[in-house]
Amino acid sequence: MTEFQVYFMLGKDHILDYANGYDHILFIVALCALYITRDWKQILILVTAFTVGHSITLGLSTLHIVNVKADLIEFLIPLTIFITAVSNLFKNENNLSGGAMQMNYFYALFFGLVHGLGFSNYLRSILGKHENIFTPLLAFNLGLEFGQIIIVVLFMSVCFILVDLFNVNRRDWKMVISSAVAGIALILMKDHMFWIQK
Repeated sequence: MTEFQVYFMLGKDHILDYANGYDHILFIVALCALYITRDWKQILILVTAFTVGHSITLGLSTLHIVNVKADLIEFLIPLTIFITAVSNLFKNENNLSGGAMQMNYFYALFFGLVHGLGFSNYLRSILGKHENIFTPLLAFNLGLEFGQIIIVVLFMSVCFILVDLFNVNRRDWKMVISSAVAGIALILMKDHMFWIQK
């Protein structure tokens, strides 16, 4: 296996690791909760915006240009999830044009910057004193993107089955998913606030 393949698989496995990467999975679910399968173009733009955001800080942090305290990042990540999920509750899922859509892009891009700092802690730990980090960084980022696409496809498949095939009300779907994600994020925030205070 080439170096590129190794880091690609590490990136993919990191975001698909539901035991350790569930916070990033929750954020992607929160981003997608407003949409159904026919909105796939908007979902693609959102996921791309998130990728652009976390790619920037993943690169800057891995190169030691940006350095943020790990405990703070571990608190900010669930905060981004909470804000995104709660804002879903006040949006009309049948009218996602204009300002509401622009705000979703902002969340994906800006909060992606925060998540990139979280990814970088993991990547730096496995890079060690690697001399050339361009290939590992690129491969890891592409692996993360591939993992995100898998999460989106799985989530939207469940959405298609329930909303499109079994006629679950779209608003109910949005409310249940967003409320559950917000609740989990609140618990994570509380847990990480305890560590920050320590």
